[in-house]
Amino acid sequence: MNFRGEEMKKRGFEIVAKYADAGLNLPQRQTKQAAGYDFEAAADFVVPSIWKQGLFKALHAIKHAAKPGEEELTAGDQALKPVLVPTGIKAYMQPDEVLMLFNRSSGPLKRRLILPNGVGIIDADYYNNPANEGEIFVQLLNYGLFDYHIKKGERIAQGIFMPYLTADDESMPKNDRAGGFGSTKK
Repeated sequence: MNFRGEEMKKRGFEIVAKYADAGLNLPQRQTKQAAGYDFEAAADFVVPSIWKQGLFKALHAIKHAAKPGEEELTAGDQALKPVLVPTGIKAYMQPDEVLMLFNRSSGPLKRRLILPNGVGIIDADYYNNPANEGEIFVQLLNYGLFDYHIKKGERIAQGIFMPYLTADDESMPKNDRAGGFGSTKK
């Protein structure tokens, strides 16, 4: 409770302003014992097959050429770049919590879609950041032979809120988040 007697919100989801009138659903658990909240795509989206974008040429050049050309290598590298699928959702949580994004079990099995980073990490200070209001995007890579057409409202990932621990005698970071997705720079 805060000083006015109102209960403070601990963690949850909101729709970002850009999608306020888009008819999006907030992430939900699908069963009583489910740990993950299913995230849906905010719009129709195509996840291209890595095999249609020059990856074969790059692999062939690497295997058969004494020195593969820069063009083939660049095309192959670009083919392996994931796409960012918008969800239109932001998450708020306590300062000592994180939202972890995972594949849904049907993603690789039925659709050949994976999160190439394995687990997406959404920090508490990502919420309402000035760069993108904290909108959560799901990185996806399509290793299937066909492009995959995601429909608006299709469930594409699941998120689990987790507490985290910090190390003893840690020097407290002095930086505040300045940007959106992938903004932490070294």
